[in-house]
Amino acid sequence: MDKKLVLEDGSEFSGRAFGYREDVYGEVVFTTSMSGYQELLTDPSLLGQMLVMTYPMVGNYGINRDDYESMKPHLTALIVREYCDAPSNARSEKSLLEYMEKYRIPGLSRIDTRKLTRHIRERGALKGAILPAEMPMKECLEKVADYPFYTDHISRASTKNIYEVPGGGKRVVLMDFGMKMSILKALVEKGYHVSVVPHDTSSQTILEMDPNGVVLSNGPGNPEDARGPIETVKGLLGKVPLFGICMGHQLLALASGAKTRKMKFGHRGGNNAVRDHRSGKILITSQNHGYEVDSASLTGTDIKTIYTSVNDGSIEGITIPGKRAFSVQFHPESAPGPKDAKVIFEEFDTMMIHTEGR
Repeated sequence: MDKKLVLEDGSEFSGRAFGYREDVYGEVVFTTSMSGYQELLTDPSLLGQMLVMTYPMVGNYGINRDDYESMKPHLTALIVREYCDAPSNARSEKSLLEYMEKYRIPGLSRIDTRKLTRHIRERGALKGAILPAEMPMKECLEKVADYPFYTDHISRASTKNIYEVPGGGKRVVLMDFGMKMSILKALVEKGYHVSVVPHDTSSQTILEMDPNGVVLSNGPGNPEDARGPIETVKGLLGKVPLFGICMGHQLLALASGAKTRKMKFGHRGGNNAVRDHRSGKILITSQNHGYEVDSASLTGTDIKTIYTSVNDGSIEGITIPGKRAFSVQFHPESAPGPKDAKVIFEEFDTMMIHTEGR
């Protein structure tokens, strides 16, 4: 079935539908990851977005039971140059096509993804839709303009209930704003007893759990829409060690008096270099975000920058001296991606309070 991607600026890209065959809407973004499409399909940070894979062939190693980042896919569509429906990998249990059909995820192939990616880099991330090839452009643009794009991303992606993952080590509360499962796995591997809590959990409830530390997870959407979580982080600052990842990094900055802003096309991929200003070392990191902390807004706050992007100078990590709080914009759990940043979990471990009897 021939379909087309129509962007809100009037651009169109013709292709061939695969996966679930329905019209779909979302913000069109791209990733430079060469692998990891299963993790990206199930990463809650991509909720409401149509993802363009810049690597030309997708699906060649199939889908397996170990690489899910959540129980279901969150992106609205997958856009590729070519998809492979005959995977060859010992871990594969089903094809990409079978997975997308099961979970009703539309796909568009035979797209000039290089041209599309360059367009997004020049114009910025744009709203768009995958629609029938024969639909007139005027009708397509009206549909995109009238579609009710939502803003309550975090509440849609977060767990609804508190649950425990038992361990014999330090007690850690993980605030779920749209958490990747690999973050939870990384904390469990450290031996922590982890309590995962919903996005709307109050600071009082968290402090009553008497944790050694609190992790603020990744998540989708505009961080400035998350007024409740920002207030929660304010209530935790200075009272318990805090460690933010991606969305958690942005919420920590907002709670500390800074501002965030939407990036032109964001950072998505496993090849992003960041500089540690404390050691001078460079880390190659995995990233997936469309917002950043506004560096100009740090003036007058207690925030200190500890990591920046080598490519564009954007803030990639902050610390709040005296408050036992720090955060990174990149993903130290690295799934998919390089493992350089896993050392960040050691910093959190060192920061946490050691309480007798735990």
